[in-house]
Amino acid sequence: MSKKDDIRKFLISRRANVTLAQAGLPDFGDERRVPGLRREEVAQLAGVSVDYYTRLERGNIHGASEAVLNAIARALHLTDVEREHLLDLARPATAAANATGRTTAAVAVRPSVQRVLDNLAMPAVVYNARQDLVASNLLGRALFSPHFDSDRPNMARFIFLDSRAQDYYADWPLACSLTAAMLRYEAGRDPLNAEITELIGELATRSPQFRKDWADQDVHEHRTGRKVYGHPEVGAMDLTYDVFEMPGEPGLSIATYTPDEGSESADKLILLASWAATQELGSGPGA
Repeated sequence: MSKKDDIRKFLISRRANVTLAQAGLPDFGDERRVPGLRREEVAQLAGVSVDYYTRLERGNIHGASEAVLNAIARALHLTDVEREHLLDLARPATAAANATGRTTAAVAVRPSVQRVLDNLAMPAVVYNARQDLVASNLLGRALFSPHFDSDRPNMARFIFLDSRAQDYYADWPLACSLTAAMLRYEAGRDPLNAEITELIGELATRSPQFRKDWADQDVHEHRTGRKVYGHPEVGAMDLTYDVFEMPGEPGLSIATYTPDEGSESADKLILLASWAATQELGSGPGA
């Protein structure tokens, strides 16, 4: 798909999500052929001409000023992540435009980073923009043990292509939609990344669920939240995840997973640690 198609579909999808009430516009009860705002209403809210907004929505966005794009973002009620994605789409590909494209960040971490992971008392993993799990501590490897069955564990591939994912993720549809949205966000930030493009193509070919979620045009950046993981050995654990970017390692992030103090999930995390100590979990990334 071309960059113009990405821009067009993203803007149309966001426009469809905004109601007249949200935009503060009067509703005269006239029938609308499509949901959401009309182009002329977005143009009015953004303070640009209808012709100019129409040109932007058709994908001719390069050269648009940041002020105009910010006005469009406000008119469409974009989140901070969606606004950043729009700005990414507006940036032309630069000197990295070569025949093979860029590749994802490192597939390993420095020994000092591994020592930090090993001294954390909670599950922790390191992943890159493509969602490869490139390092972990013992508890992190235990928590995501089904993912680590692969020679090159990848969270997106597990979620969409492994039949165990629907049991492992208590809210599997949400995990799918967030994962597709994270990949779209990363693809917008680094459109010449050959490995991300390859993964998206593989998932689109092999997973109907991915095709459905990808078509929603959502973008998401993992920062913090809660998920329930159905671990095959200790059962369901309700954990809070927090994601930290790694200074000096562009494209790599550390994610930690913690239960509420005194909760049933905290007790299960102790059981998980005991189980991990008896298993051979040391043969993968970060071991």
